[in-house]
Amino acid sequence: MADSTARDGVSTVSKEKQSMLKQPMAVWAVAGASVFAFMGIGLVDPILPAIAENLSATPSQVSLLFTSYFLVTAIAMLVTGFVSSRLGGKRTLLLGLGIIVIFATLSGLSGSVDALVGFRAGWGLGNALFVATALAVMVGVASGGAATAIILYEAALGLGLSLGPLMGAMLGAWQWRAPFFGTATAMAVAFILLMVLLPKTPLPATKTRLRDPLLALGHKGLRTTAGSALFYNYGFFTILAFVPFILGFDAYGIGAVFFSWGVAVAVFSVFVAPMVQRRFGPVRALTGSLLGLVVILAGLALAAGHSVPAIVVLTVVSGALLGINNTLFTEMAMAVSDSPRPVASAGYNFVRWMGGALAPFLAAKIAEYSGASTTFFVAAAMVLVSAAIIVGGRKFLTAHAPAGV
Repeated sequence: MADSTARDGVSTVSKEKQSMLKQPMAVWAVAGASVFAFMGIGLVDPILPAIAENLSATPSQVSLLFTSYFLVTAIAMLVTGFVSSRLGGKRTLLLGLGIIVIFATLSGLSGSVDALVGFRAGWGLGNALFVATALAVMVGVASGGAATAIILYEAALGLGLSLGPLMGAMLGAWQWRAPFFGTATAMAVAFILLMVLLPKTPLPATKTRLRDPLLALGHKGLRTTAGSALFYNYGFFTILAFVPFILGFDAYGIGAVFFSWGVAVAVFSVFVAPMVQRRFGPVRALTGSLLGLVVILAGLALAAGHSVPAIVVLTVVSGALLGINNTLFTEMAMAVSDSPRPVASAGYNFVRWMGGALAPFLAAKIAEYSGASTTFFVAAAMVLVSAAIIVGGRKFLTAHAPAGV
């Protein structure tokens, strides 16, 4: 009987993997374009010190490249559903990519840090239109349901996060402006791929109102998930935006560290997150992974200024926990709410990207006044709050938990 059960379990996993790979061309087209889009997040990591040096800017000023990008991304999430429900998924994706091409090019032409920060804000608008719509399109056309689409989406995120720093390092070692032009080129390629490979997507039966994402946050389960993700993303983007300043490496060194980090994000989001969710249930798995991240951030606080090898190891290991958390958070946000998925996604992303907007600037400012160790201790405290919100609101998340968990 036990052998039969084991065989059934292996068979189920095998079928899931086959189902994940057998996707319509539209899914792969959107996933490929998503890789290029997510490369833009980590692209500037290896060149942050070079930007600061060439534009005579402080680390906190340079960190505004992330802050303006994610702040506009967060706010624009509130209008993505309104736009896509009127233009359709394909046109909205193409609009988002077109905006990114324009502002990535302008970023490469910037003559001051203020101009660069402003152009990154415009880039964030394109990112919001693309990212929110990409997930909705993939969920709508993927075979295997929403869970498969989310795993593929998170795989694209992880792959983009790993390739972004690599491209940033390779081009940035030549000239700090080059990664921006490289991104514009990659986005143009993605634009062409989607135009050719993605069929026209039908307009939804009901048009999304501007207030719908905010109304969706009235659901206690979605509000709990989004609130927790806000504090979690503070920790996530403290690592991404601040660690490059304390490594003391050149562009190649920073790129190598964050390439390895991104690979860990991708591998654990795709292969490990589903396993731990099946084994422990989403609430317990997410709580445990968040507490693990608290330990990593505390370790970074202790290593800062003392051991660069320890910082490198802890940064790469953090990618594993971030990969698990990203998938669990996204699946929970998509499943827990009674609102349409695009609406729930917009409300959730509006809140969580605020963490990405706040962390880079505050992390650098805290370090300027109190040192790098304090920066990481604050981030650890934020992630601890994230875990506490999940535990405190677990009764609102039971709709997402498998039976018997």
